[in-house]
Amino acid sequence: MADVFVHPSSFVDDGAVVGRGTKIWHFSHIMPGAVIGERCNLGQNVVVMPKTRIGNNVKIQNNVSVYEGVELEDDVFCGPSCVFTNVMNPRSHIPRKHEYRRTLVKRGASIGANATVVCGVTLGEYAFIGAGAVVTSDVPPYALMVGVPARRIGWMCQCGERLQPAQGQAACPACGARYAEAEGALRMTEPPPPRARP
Repeated sequence: MADVFVHPSSFVDDGAVVGRGTKIWHFSHIMPGAVIGERCNLGQNVVVMPKTRIGNNVKIQNNVSVYEGVELEDDVFCGPSCVFTNVMNPRSHIPRKHEYRRTLVKRGASIGANATVVCGVTLGEYAFIGAGAVVTSDVPPYALMVGVPARRIGWMCQCGERLQPAQGQAACPACGARYAEAEGALRMTEPPPPRARP
């Protein structure tokens, strides 16, 4: 694992794959079969379970467990103490390892501190989950979600600024990207000018 930083208090098990430029900080554990991409940053007390896939440039803050069945695409942000589940109806006395449900967090999505993502859902590209929210269903791309259960209250630009659509159109005040809104969905129609890209 050339060009990888692993704090002496952390463990990377044989059979785990960690990409170049990734940093793994204090008291973390990367288990066999986990795949972590390049230029990732894993904070303190992060556990990455077997058969988990984490893309490039992913940031996982302190106290997060990424369970089997969870996939994080490139550029995902996981805030401190956010929670993933992988079984819908756990009981300590009934084994349910064959019932893990897949959770997919797509490129650029952000999950706020202490948010919970219930298994079996997909978070769309650049979705933004507010702190403490509980996600129980699929989230569309660019959606700003808050509350318990999480509900959409707006849209976010891929650069992280809140959008204010008017008559089905929105322009990001920070980076200049343009979007169109229709039928409960948002799509980018014009990327930010090269000089303004985040």
